[in-house]
Amino acid sequence: MGRWEPDGEGRLRMAAMELFAEVGYEQTTVAAIAERAGLTSRTFFRYFADKREVLFSGSEVLQASMVAALRSAPVDATAMDAMAFALQAPADFFSEDRRDFARLRASVIAANGELHERELIKLARLSAALAAALRARGIGEPDASLVAEAGIAVFRVAFAQWVGQSERRTYSGIVGSLLARLKTLAALH
Repeated sequence: MGRWEPDGEGRLRMAAMELFAEVGYEQTTVAAIAERAGLTSRTFFRYFADKREVLFSGSEVLQASMVAALRSAPVDATAMDAMAFALQAPADFFSEDRRDFARLRASVIAANGELHERELIKLARLSAALAAALRARGIGEPDASLVAEAGIAVFRVAFAQWVGQSERRTYSGIVGSLLARLKTLAALH
């Protein structure tokens, strides 16, 4: 086995995604992932608790990035402007070289009820963390929760558009367009 080769985590992630695409999530085993990556199952478990974590292991980094960006918004920023900072934070993470991986990840999650539920839980935790950061900025309730949920709605729609097969716009550009559209819609009613 090639334990000395670099980027074991990346090789395992790529092997898992290839197998998810080829045989499906349910039929893919940790042993098959490790074998495809040229590593052992034991090595797999050094990086991931289980095969679901191949899909969700970046959640904490994403949340920390978004919360930090919200906290760094100018002191005089409105709640929605602070949320815009948070929504732009993942732009580097959602780069062009990661789009194919993200597309495949989204399709694997959409095809599996358990994984879809896990994705929704991740988004609920993200919303709660963003609401807490807004409250720390002095935004009261229910405004903090309302802005956080609106931010998550923009995030979900932006991500879904970004992983669309024919989409070529950047994640950041999509977020900017959606925030402008949301402001327009709010002003209309």
